[in-house]
Amino acid sequence: MANSTFLWGASLSAHQTEGAYQEDGKSLSVQDTRARKNHDIADFTVAVDHYHHYREDIALLAKMGINALRISIPWTRIIPAGTGPVNDRGIAHYNAVIDTMLAHHIEPIITTYHFDLPDNLQQAGGWNNRATISAYEAYVRVLFSHFGDRVKKWLTINEPNIMLLADEKIVGFHYTHQERYQAFYNLMVAEKSAIQACHEIIPDGQIGPVPNISYVYPATAKPEDIRAAMYFNAVRNWAYLDFSVKGIINPILHDYLHKTGVELAILPEDHALVTQNFPDFLGINYYTSATVEFPQKGQDRLAGISDQQSEDVYEPNFYKGVTNPYLAKNQFNWTIDPLGLETTLEMINDRYALPIFVTENGLGAYDELTSDHQIHDTYRIDYLAQHIRSIQRAQAAGVPVQGYLPWSAIDLISVHEGIRKRYGFIYVERDEQDLKTLARYPKDSYYWYRNLITQGGLQDE
Repeated sequence: MANSTFLWGASLSAHQTEGAYQEDGKSLSVQDTRARKNHDIADFTVAVDHYHHYREDIALLAKMGINALRISIPWTRIIPAGTGPVNDRGIAHYNAVIDTMLAHHIEPIITTYHFDLPDNLQQAGGWNNRATISAYEAYVRVLFSHFGDRVKKWLTINEPNIMLLADEKIVGFHYTHQERYQAFYNLMVAEKSAIQACHEIIPDGQIGPVPNISYVYPATAKPEDIRAAMYFNAVRNWAYLDFSVKGIINPILHDYLHKTGVELAILPEDHALVTQNFPDFLGINYYTSATVEFPQKGQDRLAGISDQQSEDVYEPNFYKGVTNPYLAKNQFNWTIDPLGLETTLEMINDRYALPIFVTENGLGAYDELTSDHQIHDTYRIDYLAQHIRSIQRAQAAGVPVQGYLPWSAIDLISVHEGIRKRYGFIYVERDEQDLKTLARYPKDSYYWYRNLITQGGLQDE
């Protein structure tokens, strides 16, 4: 890790940080309109007001020593109607954001789509409507044309696997089994169109997918559990990367779909696009692993499942999520598995042999602001240190990890937990309903990460 080309950074998303949800020509996205089951938590209307504080936030991050920052640009600010005219105010804002980063010697890494489809496109069928592919391609071509002179690293569609598998929890509506895999196909073809457009418009540009990849363990050594893990690895992980990197529908996914009544194939009109356009690198979001068993007949669907998102899975005759008894959990009931990151990285390298950027990894926790504006988040430091050690071990084993951009740069609004579930290196003073001062305060993890970057990684290996 101790080399001048490694990217030490952080990540954030627009809809969880920016606020200003109807300013400067922005339209509403599915994140603005989706039904909220818990109205007591903060929403995205103001979020942490990064839209108006970006200069302050970027300056603080520069003082932390990062040389890369992953952000997302909302479709709703660039082409508010989803299709049609470009919003000049949106272009001007992100020109200023990018220029501010570069002035602080921070490389921008931009995600083109982060769970925030324009709502009017959703009303027309969303990702189940093939027309959304063309609309997305037109949108990303605007991004590449306006910003590609300065932005050389791009990410396509954030966590399409989580967006589809968690559906209502993430995007506010439910997919049927057939709809989910029609959306999967359209999302993957849209990603290919972005890869093609990036390489056409930005000759020295690089682009990659950004799924959430968590290796799936079998609950036991029983052959049925091994097969359960095989199937869920295909459904959760390899389907997305196989389409991106190999231009194929994963054969185990294909078998699973056939057995569950869905026939999926690459259409003739998409064949050239899918099989001739490939990513330059992989962006990987990792928080924890998953564990599954083979579901027994008559077994209670919820028996043994925790409320951890990656464990709450069930498909009769294929797999059922279970809590891994060998892993500790955080305050929000997510297992902590740094060794799983090492395993995941080595499996990805074995399958795909591309450069890897860890584009999300972090700990959501209840952070407490002291009376003298300090945040003693030793638990976050411990989590990050464990995972960085795993990355360093993976690198020593030959995995080409070229950057680490943990989640998140600043506190943001968690989709399910509001502002109380804090991830950032920088604390933002607000609570669920009271905006308070929106003042920014570096946490202990901020200073720890600054020292880590200065020394080029953990030195006690």
